[in-house]
Amino acid sequence: MDDQQNPPSRPTARIERALAAGCMALLCLITFANVLVRYLTNASFAFTEEFSVFLLLALTLLGSAGAFADGRHIRITLLVDRLSANGRRLCSALEWLANVAMFGLLAWLGYGMAYDDFEFEVTSPGLGLPQWWYSAWLPLLSALIVLRLFLLLWRRRGGRA
Repeated sequence: MDDQQNPPSRPTARIERALAAGCMALLCLITFANVLVRYLTNASFAFTEEFSVFLLLALTLLGSAGAFADGRHIRITLLVDRLSANGRRLCSALEWLANVAMFGLLAWLGYGMAYDDFEFEVTSPGLGLPQWWYSAWLPLLSALIVLRLFLLLWRRRGGRA
């Protein structure tokens, strides 16, 4: 079953959507506060850049997880649509494998980076917070995407996710 042709009747990524909305709301509040303070005092909250970058990373990965969960990620199908059913299934399998490999590798390498940040007690430049507080989310959210990809495969095979 091709999920792009037959999307699920109700979104399955409710958790990802809620977390992404929270990230977006927090990002808007931080940005608004920074602009307001800059306008009123001619100074800005420079440290908010750390939070903004983190929130944008989290928002991107949560959006990706939600897109994979709902079967609505971006596809370029100009050539694939012209293939036979077997060719489309093969391309879908290759697409799934490439996505699992990429986000699995991102989770693995992100874990190494977060572990190094923890082990060497790296601190963030703006606030002096432990850097692993920010970098630990990369492998966690990448692993969430891999989980969503496996659930998508299970749903395509006739299971319910």
